[in-house]
Amino acid sequence: DFKTLLDNIKIDNAGQISKRYGRITKALNQYFYNLDSKTANSLQVGSYGRFTGIRGISDLDMLYFLPATAWPRFRDRQSYLLQVVKTEIKKTFKNTDIRGDGQVVVVKFKNQEVEVVPVFSNEDGTFTYPDTHDGGSWKVCNPRAEMSSFRALNDDRKGHLRRLSKMIRAWKARHEVEISGFLIDTLCYNFFSNLTEYDDKSFKSYDQLSLDFFTFLENEGDRVFYYAPGSRSKVSVKKSFNKVAKLTKEYCEEALSATSENSRNLAWKKVFGRPFPNYTTKALSNVNVSEQFIEDQYEMNLYGHVSIECEIRKNNLLEALLSNLLGEGHDISTNRKLRFYVDEINNISHPYKIKWKIKNVGDEAERRGNVRGEILDDEGGSERFETADFSGPHFVECYVIYGNQVVARDRIDVPIHN
Repeated sequence: DFKTLLDNIKIDNAGQISKRYGRITKALNQYFYNLDSKTANSLQVGSYGRFTGIRGISDLDMLYFLPATAWPRFRDRQSYLLQVVKTEIKKTFKNTDIRGDGQVVVVKFKNQEVEVVPVFSNEDGTFTYPDTHDGGSWKVCNPRAEMSSFRALNDDRKGHLRRLSKMIRAWKARHEVEISGFLIDTLCYNFFSNLTEYDDKSFKSYDQLSLDFFTFLENEGDRVFYYAPGSRSKVSVKKSFNKVAKLTKEYCEEALSATSENSRNLAWKKVFGRPFPNYTTKALSNVNVSEQFIEDQYEMNLYGHVSIECEIRKNNLLEALLSNLLGEGHDISTNRKLRFYVDEINNISHPYKIKWKIKNVGDEAERRGNVRGEILDDEGGSERFETADFSGPHFVECYVIYGNQVVARDRIDVPIHN
């Protein structure tokens, strides 16, 4: 069940996230380096960079490495630097809300925000970034050291560190805890730093692991800050989590002492919310008996990368790309032809297969009896043709199959409006 929980909270739109990072990077590379690269001179940081983000991740962070030759131009002009970065990104995302905010440029998409931090690289591996507050200054950060320390301990703990960090994000969402993702990762790091007893354990031990973690959290008391792994920078505590940790520990004890599988799973749902599976999920499901789930057909081993895109056509003329439309917060009009296709695929050897899932969502889909949701074969060219017939927050998923495993997946929202 804990494996199902982790499957349910996996990021399902990594391709779209990567595309946004890439377009922002390319816009800045064209200005600062006269390059068209989507990857050079940028670093994905934050929970996405530490591989601890979960489905629905709304805050993305990236560093952009400025050329050393730009230092004289911006040395005493921190606000101007953010304005330049904002202006260049705006050329790519013309209808997207973009603003400077103290130390970052925030690119606000409909379902996500990307915080772009322009930095100068230092010889010791740290970065210098602008702070526009109080007349302007420069500060130093060391995210590479943070990510390196986190990755090393995760390897030592056989992957349990990252998995726990993801589970605690589900707990945060369930209980609306005011705690940053960086603090979650720091607390999970501290919990595992000298704890080796789970190194040779499996998902079956995650019930006891959960109890142990929330016991640890309750015993932390009320602190103002923690030191981040690697960099030793201060990670502030927004609000005490002591009471909710104590309550959650009691839910864990309830689950561990449950006398039936149903009551046990209900107790774990109190801890982690809806992503934790019902014991009788399949028996209770009456929304769409035809819907299929890729996890039921193949093993999951997501080591590759795939990104999908969609062409929107009206009268056979290209009207827009769906990723651009989503970035600007717009929906697709009805009576459009849609061509979904694999835009990018990396780290996957031939031969592989492509499969698709088209899911209609909303009252209109249910009224028409047309919610779909079957796993479909590719049409031969790594593409799938559909039509925009009726309103709803629909979505499309794409899976790359190698052998008997799903090695990459992506999802794109398909909001259609009359």
